[in-house]
Amino acid sequence: MTETTMQVPQGRLQILRFPIEKHEKLQAWDAADEYLLQNVAEKLELDSQPSVLIINDSFGALAVALSAYKPCVVSDSFISQAATRQNLILNEIDVDTVRLFNSLVLPQDKFDFILIKAPKTLAFLEDMLIRLQVNLTANTQVIVAGMVKHLSASVWQMVARYIGATTPSKAVKKARLIYAQVDLNRAVPINPYPVYYPLENTQYQICNHANIFSHKSLDMGTRFFLAHLPQAEKYQQVVDLGCGNGVVGLIFAAKNPNAQLHFVDESFMAVASAEENFKQAVTTAIASFQAGDALTDFADKSMDLILCNPPFHQQNTVGGHIALRMFEQSKKVLRQGGELWVIGNRHLGYHVSLKKFFSNVEVIASNTKFVLIKAAN
Repeated sequence: MTETTMQVPQGRLQILRFPIEKHEKLQAWDAADEYLLQNVAEKLELDSQPSVLIINDSFGALAVALSAYKPCVVSDSFISQAATRQNLILNEIDVDTVRLFNSLVLPQDKFDFILIKAPKTLAFLEDMLIRLQVNLTANTQVIVAGMVKHLSASVWQMVARYIGATTPSKAVKKARLIYAQVDLNRAVPINPYPVYYPLENTQYQICNHANIFSHKSLDMGTRFFLAHLPQAEKYQQVVDLGCGNGVVGLIFAAKNPNAQLHFVDESFMAVASAEENFKQAVTTAIASFQAGDALTDFADKSMDLILCNPPFHQQNTVGGHIALRMFEQSKKVLRQGGELWVIGNRHLGYHVSLKKFFSNVEVIASNTKFVLIKAAN
């Protein structure tokens, strides 16, 4: 059975993953979270009320454990924020003791402690470190935590470049901490994010914020999807699910100008990118943009078409659970005769998973690497 009780110096806490699954096999925190909390317990003094900023907390383990310090918490994940609120409630802690910020708008305060859980995307880390300059003082203690396998040399170099000299901790349970000494005299370059690139075979300039997959160019899977997008008047209400920078929905709208598009992603940066790209390129089509938990907020039998390139990782955890949840939700949200179009690597076997939910599953196109599948009610 998956452990849900986290025992740390700050207390014995219940921490759950979100969305909550009946037979959850994955724990909501890791050894890096425990190591960081153990380490800061010796440094934080509640009486002096040090100011604390937490970045990239996975499911709220850090925020809940340090809630007594009324921390600011920055995340690019809607799901992380939802999990933080739920776990605060679960531990009978006032939700308002933690100030939640999405990745697009950081707090402007100075902080005594900045605690960073190493993100999967180096570009996101770089963007955060550059934008954190206003939050630093000469005495700010910056600590980056992660599992050793996720703390590449690039992470160390980036922290040293944008903060100051780094010192590693010893490894404990395959986790490590990186301490950074703030150097106020270092030269910090202009933030290169968001990145813009021309979308091939179009007149569009595509905006990608830092935490977007393949943020400097069009990835191969999306390129294959774009080449086979459907076109028909029957598609009136359409979702770009897990929209990323919104390129799939954007090109679909260009082919189907009477359709109303709904862009949804759990990444705040993804939704912001999609909204900018759509509004710059399309002037007549109607669209909505929402950071959310997949299709949770959509009414049953309300959509004609769902376009989806499912993510196969959540934070640093790889698996097919997110795709399965998207498929199950799509079944409920699609009208009778509605269609789900899914692109994925061949080895992921989405056609098998889709048959658990849809009676009509067919391959639309495939090559040596990708397969595009249509599933219908």
